[in-house]
Amino acid sequence: MPSPAPSPGARGYVVPIGGAEDKISDRRILARFVELCGGSEGRVAVLPTASLLPTTGDAYKRVFRELGIADVVVVDVAERKHAEEERWSDALEGVTGIFLTGGNQLRLSTILGGTPIATRIRRMNARGVHVAGTSAGAAFICEHMIAHGASGATPRAGQVALAPGLGLTNRIIIDQHFRERDRLGRLLTALSYNPFSVGFGLDEDTAAFIDPRDHAHVVGSGGITVVDVSQLAYSSMALSEVGDPVELVGVRLHILSNGAAFDLSSRIATPGPHRPADPTA
Repeated sequence: MPSPAPSPGARGYVVPIGGAEDKISDRRILARFVELCGGSEGRVAVLPTASLLPTTGDAYKRVFRELGIADVVVVDVAERKHAEEERWSDALEGVTGIFLTGGNQLRLSTILGGTPIATRIRRMNARGVHVAGTSAGAAFICEHMIAHGASGATPRAGQVALAPGLGLTNRIIIDQHFRERDRLGRLLTALSYNPFSVGFGLDEDTAAFIDPRDHAHVVGSGGITVVDVSQLAYSSMALSEVGDPVELVGVRLHILSNGAAFDLSSRIATPGPHRPADPTA
């Protein structure tokens, strides 16, 4: 469960990003995150734990500085023993935003899971610090994390493996690089294990900015596939052998793009602003 907020509306935004977000031209997702974090008055911590590339942290540090954040710290926790060191936990002091980079989400869960840093991030988010994650970082944000799985549009028994995530929200299960890597089947499979959560399939360069009221606002150039199984009437998961297709009856699906929203409490989708057709097209 997410850490309890001290008062209604105190929680910071939770921002899963589908990966490959624009870092060069309009950078609208990262710019919106910077704005939330206070712009030039903010302080952002970058955690490149998911990545094996030694340049990942510094690359995001440069981007955030270009977008106006003067104070950016790279919290380079590369091994589990580092997550127990007070210096890394102390590095989070005073930050207004935390950014989890892409890479391998199992590195995040196995290195950070159950450590003082993970606990501190959960508590900080409950008290107003905004937390974003891209690609693997997005998957790790949830309580139930998709660790790995096969591609394909049809859900199949055994198609996906779940692992405990950071637990900033228990309302959604996230899959990233969604349309680009054909991941509808594995998201449906994950939801069929226990139809409590809502599935968010995030395309690349697309984010859900989830506010303290649990309203998700879509920002980016792609779409978010929202899979709502709250009205599921039948699932064959319990009867299926590994590799069998899974029957699901009563699934609701929304495709939302920039400017649209989804209320995680009422499960009501709101379309984005109307865009008149281009007469010159």
